[in-house]
Amino acid sequence: MNYIVLDLEWNQSITDTEKIPGLSFEIIEIGAVMLNDTYVMVHEFSRLVKPKVYHEMNQITSKLVHLQMQELQRGDPFEKAAGDFLKWCGSEEHIFCTWGSMDLTELQKNMQFYNMTALSDGPMAFLDVQKLFSLAYEDGKSRRALEYAVDKLEIEKDIPFHRAFSDAYYTAKLLKMIAEQHGEVMQYLSYDLFHLPRSREQEVRARFPDYTKYISREFDTKEEALEDGEVTSSKCFLCRRNLKKKLKWFTPNGRHYYCLAYCEKHGYLKAKIRVRKAEGGRVYIVKTTRFITPEEAAKLKNRSMLVKRQNQKHH
Repeated sequence: MNYIVLDLEWNQSITDTEKIPGLSFEIIEIGAVMLNDTYVMVHEFSRLVKPKVYHEMNQITSKLVHLQMQELQRGDPFEKAAGDFLKWCGSEEHIFCTWGSMDLTELQKNMQFYNMTALSDGPMAFLDVQKLFSLAYEDGKSRRALEYAVDKLEIEKDIPFHRAFSDAYYTAKLLKMIAEQHGEVMQYLSYDLFHLPRSREQEVRARFPDYTKYISREFDTKEEALEDGEVTSSKCFLCRRNLKKKLKWFTPNGRHYYCLAYCEKHGYLKAKIRVRKAEGGRVYIVKTTRFITPEEAAKLKNRSMLVKRQNQKHH
């Protein structure tokens, strides 16, 4: 399998009133590096994109990206640049890799704006190298800048940052080092949700060494989602048994819901539901389950009691 390490640069409107619906960010450069299954760089891709929507450079963009509008006039229209990029990716099995979680979403938004064939009809697995770096070398929660990671791992800085190809190049070098030094984190896939699951069959059910992730199809309302059996189940992901809840689902804010279950073999299991907004006022659910210590379980019980008291006060 090949690894397509992708980086995009994009521009946006200089005022909110000029923002075009469906295209908050217009891609102005595509850069990518292809690694083979042993993480060796085998191909490169770099292309400027001629703007069609935003013809002035936003201040934020001009500070970050070393590009001028005059240079972009020499670029290709987005449809050609993106089409060439997808042909370059080839038919061999590959997975996209990006620094952070935005690039694939913005690529697909731009493709949709130009009525191009979608990359996928549902969630798309990819490797978020920023997250993998944190899992391998830090606390798993922090999200660092690309240059910080390059400096930390003492990777030679031989080309400037903040151009699509150069950032893809450094991300590829980081990916190779992470895979060689901490191969265990490579199994932590991320999921781009530009296209949400359309059916129960398309829902994401991912199991990792220390937690599981479930991403649901869309529901008309939050109430409908929270009545769904799979959404609210608390199953032990090691022995697959349905567990009795020690704490029923509760919410401190109406967006995040928690419950606590107990497996006699594996201990306390905490489940967390996040209610996310989809198009047209609909919602979908992201649920994670993980085992926690008795001390963490006690803290969750205290939090539940606090929420219960607050609700009683308001009633």
